[in-house]
Amino acid sequence: MTGRTHDAPSISRAAAVALIEAVRQEAAVAGFDVATAVTDAGGHLVAFERADGTPFLAAEVAVDKAWTAAAFRLTTDTWNTLVTDPRVAPLAHHPRLMAVGGGFPLFDGGVCVGGLGISGGTAQQDEDAAHAALKAQGFAVSR
Repeated sequence: MTGRTHDAPSISRAAAVALIEAVRQEAAVAGFDVATAVTDAGGHLVAFERADGTPFLAAEVAVDKAWTAAAFRLTTDTWNTLVTDPRVAPLAHHPRLMAVGGGFPLFDGGVCVGGLGISGGTAQQDEDAAHAALKAQGFAVSR
């Protein structure tokens, strides 16, 4: 059976929880409540947290940002430009595609191991909290 299967790299639960805690701390410093989701490379939820004061819709948005980042290996803010291309625009109608800042693919050694999604602040606040948390946890910050 050699060569028919392969191990799929994935973020560990411990690393996902540490990343969520780093996001929570950054959001607290910036003064906003946040929902944070971490998925594996296949877009399946590994860890999630929503602060008490976070709007309920932010929870779903955070999960979809993480899914989008993992699914396409691109930051979610990239999709703002991509969906303006008529050849790509139909993807904007995919129910889980989230074309707003705050979603980042997670890379370890150049391999995507998951996605991070943050929602609760403005797109810029979400992006800033993500950048700081990713850096603090040793992940590359992609643009």
